[in-house]
Amino acid sequence: MKLTRKSLGAILVLTAVTAIAHTNKSVIDEVAWVVGDEPIFRSEIEEQYQQLRSEGSPIAGNPYCVIPEEMAVEKLYLNQAKLDTIEAQPSQVSAMVDRRINFFIANLGSKERVEDYFHKSLPALREQLAEITRNSLIVNEVQRNLTKNLKSTPNDVKKYYASLPADSIPYVPMQVEAQIITLNPVIPRQEIEDVKSRLREFTDQINKGESSFSTLAILYSEDGSAMQGGELGFHNRSDFVPEFSNVAWNLSDPNKVSRIVETEFGYHIIQLIEKRGDQVNCRHILLRPKVNSKDLDAAVVRLDSLRKEIVAGRFGFEEAARIVSQDKDTKNNNGVMMNQTTGSSRFEMQDLPPEIARQLETMKPGDISDAFIMKDSKKNSDVVAIVKLKSRTDGHTATITEDYNMIKEMYENHRREEILREWVEKKIKETFVRIEDGWESCDFKYSGWVK
Repeated sequence: MKLTRKSLGAILVLTAVTAIAHTNKSVIDEVAWVVGDEPIFRSEIEEQYQQLRSEGSPIAGNPYCVIPEEMAVEKLYLNQAKLDTIEAQPSQVSAMVDRRINFFIANLGSKERVEDYFHKSLPALREQLAEITRNSLIVNEVQRNLTKNLKSTPNDVKKYYASLPADSIPYVPMQVEAQIITLNPVIPRQEIEDVKSRLREFTDQINKGESSFSTLAILYSEDGSAMQGGELGFHNRSDFVPEFSNVAWNLSDPNKVSRIVETEFGYHIIQLIEKRGDQVNCRHILLRPKVNSKDLDAAVVRLDSLRKEIVAGRFGFEEAARIVSQDKDTKNNNGVMMNQTTGSSRFEMQDLPPEIARQLETMKPGDISDAFIMKDSKKNSDVVAIVKLKSRTDGHTATITEDYNMIKEMYENHRREEILREWVEKKIKETFVRIEDGWESCDFKYSGWVK
């Protein structure tokens, strides 16, 4: 549908009576752009600008040019999604919004502080985030469809690399590959029994009405959700370890407390809040058995002995990792650590846990460290480890032989941008676009807006 001058006039009449607050004074909202039959209002641009400023997000250029152009491009993608009947899964949108709100609550401290910070009630914020999330997922899917047939050959990558100006070839910082073996210190049985006893006491207090679950979670839980009364927000079953999910998803009475659940993170009790389709919102209290210095020292001695056996050649580091290591992410991979950000086994030093980086700093390839204590960030507990430096690649300007995968990724990203740019500029030519006076004097990213 094309937006006629008559319908545009009707929009302007409607918006003339819409008062909005900006910089503590009332102004009349106005249409800044029209794309197809979709208007972009000044109020939308201002709100986006203020949000980016509050987040400290950089804006590459004049915000009153950059922001409306980005909104206009999004409308082109969303219109294509309608033609292709692309929709976002409601369950995925809901899960992502819940995670975002849980993140805000965890960082700001309470639901009330979140509402104060965003100047919105939680339902209104949820609705706004749902629309943003839904549109983002749809746009990503349209872009994926447009670029799904992109393929690259070694010849394409070589030509791309050869075409790069010398100052555009990236510098690759020093990178290392490492292998690790970890041991969890033995926790005395009495310490575990003491933790379970405390959780049973909590359950009794809740069942007798002497205290609420959320109050006890705030006071005693050792999980990051403690400040929210142990509330985790709506999640899918796969978001948690199986031992936790198996119990949480079988709860049916919000007034009951689960049995004690043991996971790799410690010991929990769980209370159902609400079920919504396949998702569950529950609260929990987590207690971790404490590790004393004596048990840590014993684990250090054990790993130092293992290191001596490896250095003496009685067996290899890889074999020891498979048999002895308690690091579930690496033990079946010969102890090789994987960079979750890049998907490769290479790390820049700042991407490693600090305790590991300190060990590797002065080591040579093939060296094995002495046993050391480090913090397991997932479990927030101390473990003992030894590491082997598998390889070290000094900092260098990227080359096609040493850094082929990185250059291949650069080439494919470049081609995706070209494909999407060509598509956007073609769509601009085919779509009715009107930019109101005062909004069109811009150096736009895409050509063809001003007609």
